[in-house]
Amino acid sequence: MENYDIVIIGGGPAGLAAAVSARENGISRIVILERDKELGGILNQCIHNGFGLHTFKEELTGPEYAGRFIDQVKTLGIEYRLNTMVMEISHEKVVTAMNREDGLFKIQAEAVILAMGCRERPRGALNIPGYRPAGIFSAGTAQRLVNMEGYLPGREVVILGSGDIGLIMARRMTLEGAKVKVVAELMPYSGGLKRNIVQCLDDYGIPLKLSHTVVDIKGKERLEGVTLAEVDGRGKPIPGTEEFYSCDTLLLSVGLIPENELSSGMGVELNPVTSGPRVNESLETNLEGVFACGNVLHVHDLVDFVSEEAKAAGKNAADYVQESGTGGRDSVIRITTGEGVRYTVPETVCAACMDDRLTVRFRVADVYKNCYVSVYFDKDRMIHRKKAVAAPGEMEEIVLTKEQLLKYPGLETIHVKIEEA
Repeated sequence: MENYDIVIIGGGPAGLAAAVSARENGISRIVILERDKELGGILNQCIHNGFGLHTFKEELTGPEYAGRFIDQVKTLGIEYRLNTMVMEISHEKVVTAMNREDGLFKIQAEAVILAMGCRERPRGALNIPGYRPAGIFSAGTAQRLVNMEGYLPGREVVILGSGDIGLIMARRMTLEGAKVKVVAELMPYSGGLKRNIVQCLDDYGIPLKLSHTVVDIKGKERLEGVTLAEVDGRGKPIPGTEEFYSCDTLLLSVGLIPENELSSGMGVELNPVTSGPRVNESLETNLEGVFACGNVLHVHDLVDFVSEEAKAAGKNAADYVQESGTGGRDSVIRITTGEGVRYTVPETVCAACMDDRLTVRFRVADVYKNCYVSVYFDKDRMIHRKKAVAAPGEMEEIVLTKEQLLKYPGLETIHVKIEEA
């Protein structure tokens, strides 16, 4: 049995930033376990720019952004193992993993940081009728094929779902010479960032059809076309609105799911809204000494926020190891949601345990214009911030201070909601 202070599962942007932070906060025995052949995670295939504006104050591509953290990991001498698959993590923080060099091995960790990222929702979850011809890809798979493997999946493309990867692939396929005929979105609003709608669709004249979905797929061996239809308020196709598009490729950008099989297997409590762990102000799960950050916790829109969150997780894990435990957590305050807010991260906060400032991130349930983000301490409204637009595709945040919370010694709940102007 090997022994490490902190074992980090995943060598993507979250795992790298957490490792650097833990080392800078005094922990020397750290190991990153990464199942891919290189560090960097999904950023390696994101060759477009737009990364790093918050973290490095300059615009970088995905591989450049990952490269900055990989360089830091190597400079700090942090150990990492590639092509290593984690099979199981026990309740006692024993990590079972395997690779070619070491075979099956076990590591006893003082603390574990979960940073496994997320995966795409597959076609099987969508109930699209029709055969299963060649030419149907998730947007992320197509992105890897084009950007890393050098293959063009097809020439005539329809994209279902307007998540950020789908929008970015609409532009990428166009630049590679394919014809993107339409992007269809089931919801009445886009799931991506506003800047991606403008830069990836509007700039290239690609139409976005909201409240539309694929109702039929034509073709047995190779995709020949898809039928789109408008949907009503309950997501049901409206008869008579069908429209056929001939195409040889259908890209699915229909949502990302945190990769939490390992988490649930070890007994981490998951939030049904985010599919990620429930965490406190330290990003610690219900299991003491097990922390989570990045897209395994909740799906982010910007990698800069992933790094920021992971940095906090690394620091908190380091504190946990050095202080030999979490210590007393009296008077835990629940953060509750409603009226337009789907979830918050974290879900609980201990005023005595937190840093001077705590960023609480959340997503709204619909598109709201000229609204207020309001925060109530029990019945007292403490924050009432005007927002011109709040949309599900863009993450929102509020900042709570230790000073604020300590002024309310008997506080039980912090309630976050959207109020109409």
